[in-house]
Amino acid sequence: MLLAASEALAQQVTKQHLDQGLIYPPFRNIRKISAHIAAGVAAKSYELGLATYLPRPADLVAFAESCMYSPIYRNYK
Repeated sequence: MLLAASEALAQQVTKQHLDQGLIYPPFRNIRKISAHIAAGVAAKSYELGLATYLPRPADLVAFAESCMYSPIYRNYK
């Protein structure tokens, strides 16, 4: 699972990032990056028969995004 997460993270680093001297994608994209990492780990889980959420979602990235907490607060003023 750690390897799947690492590979998913590495896939988010573009040539542009490397040209800028970055080895990780920018933090401002953390939600998108996290969804791709979660999807990579989930894909490996399904591949190994370890996943418990069945049936497998067609779009693992979209599914991961739908499970994320969104810090949206009401304005009480």
